[in-house]
Amino acid sequence: MTDPVFFVATRRFSALEVANLVGAELADPGQADIVITGIASAAQGGDGALVYLDGARNAHLAAQINAAALLCTPDIAAMARPGIAVLVSKRPQTAFALIGRLLFPAAASPVAMTGETGISARAHIDPTARLEAGVIVEPGAVIGPDVAIGSGTIVAPNAVVGRSCQIGRDCYIGPSASLQYTLIGNRVIIHPGARIGQDGFGFATGASGPERVPQIGRVVIQDNVEIGANTSVDRGALADTVIGENSKIDNLVQIAHNVRIGRNCLIAGLAGISGSVTVGDNVVMGGGVGIADHLTIGAGAHLAAGSGFMNNVPPGEVWGGYPAEPMQTTLRAIATLRKLTAERSKRGRGNG
Repeated sequence: MTDPVFFVATRRFSALEVANLVGAELADPGQADIVITGIASAAQGGDGALVYLDGARNAHLAAQINAAALLCTPDIAAMARPGIAVLVSKRPQTAFALIGRLLFPAAASPVAMTGETGISARAHIDPTARLEAGVIVEPGAVIGPDVAIGSGTIVAPNAVVGRSCQIGRDCYIGPSASLQYTLIGNRVIIHPGARIGQDGFGFATGASGPERVPQIGRVVIQDNVEIGANTSVDRGALADTVIGENSKIDNLVQIAHNVRIGRNCLIAGLAGISGSVTVGDNVVMGGGVGIADHLTIGAGAHLAAGSGFMNNVPPGEVWGGYPAEPMQTTLRAIATLRKLTAERSKRGRGNG
């Protein structure tokens, strides 16, 4: 449910407008003028709400929805309640996201927390820093020597941007985030509390204990990347740590030194990626995944949540388990274990 205190719709849309914007087909042209004023889940709906359904397992909800309009796949369209504008799309969730961003742009792209429109008098800006026109720096933020920041970027309260970091245009550096030894492209979002560019975990064993190995690489974050709250990205030891364009990283993720993440990857919360791992393009990584060092995850691979990886994953494969194996192998092993457990339990009851 949207809260009018926090998120107010920028305008209204007719069902026909929505259909045209997202490339959907309006099932009944007579419902073209139905007005859409917000978005909601299928379970909540409400007056003026646009909802979506995707997948056969949710089809039974279509007849129960109370909303102004429904985005759905063709197989669900005929099940909707009378009076609802039905918008037929092959990808209803994607279409729903587009309309949501148009209705509530502040929810899709962070804005200044304090309402600042320029450089706050309560921020610290080193005189050698270069800030283009249109940069917003909020109270308590610290911008170090020789930093460069592009127009449209917001540096939120108490964020710290270290010496010589470069940040592109239309970025957002969240409250209390810190950047060191980092180069950032355009339209990058760094959520609150993220730590970017600190030392990697590099130590060599010595006669008197662990000896620190200098970490002299950088972090390179390409365009359109999003990094979640309290996530850590270590700088490289000798080579750079790189996050490819359009990759999205959740909260509380650890990315170690020299990791290279490809384009369009999705990495869910609590994942841990050890040093010198290479992740190909379009990889999807579930929550709590752990990856040992120096492995390669092939392009398009899917890693199941909670899995531990000790071996390379070929491109396009689905792996899971602990230790992780191809998913079919893991599922067979689980089925066999359950069968053996059931048989043992049955024998135990018979002996009683």
